[in-house]
Amino acid sequence: MSLRFERANSQIQKNIGYIIQNKLNDPRISPMLYVSEAKVAPDFKTCRVKISFDYDDENKAKEIINVLQKSEGFIKRELAHMLKMPSIPKLIFELDKGTQAELRINQILSTLNIPKDEGQE
Repeated sequence: MSLRFERANSQIQKNIGYIIQNKLNDPRISPMLYVSEAKVAPDFKTCRVKISFDYDDENKAKEIINVLQKSEGFIKRELAHMLKMPSIPKLIFELDKGTQAELRINQILSTLNIPKDEGQE
């Protein structure tokens, strides 16, 4: 991947995270939500934005993704003020399944009753 794409991905990821946390006033959006990845297509027409948060509920996850997708116009407008790009790509919000799986594994591990060895504290 070229430096141009890496820089665009990084700036878009950082700025969308800022917009969601500080400018998008929707009570359905969790303060624990963060943008884990932004990936711009080679033609700069679309950008896949992976969202991660601390919910294990599938319905809540779908609701948050729908809220973000409906707020795409607002987010793009704010992004246009922050970035110097000829055009802002269409934003496609997705749930980051890797982070969700990690949270689920940690939850399962925390419920296991594993006795500690005497040498460990």
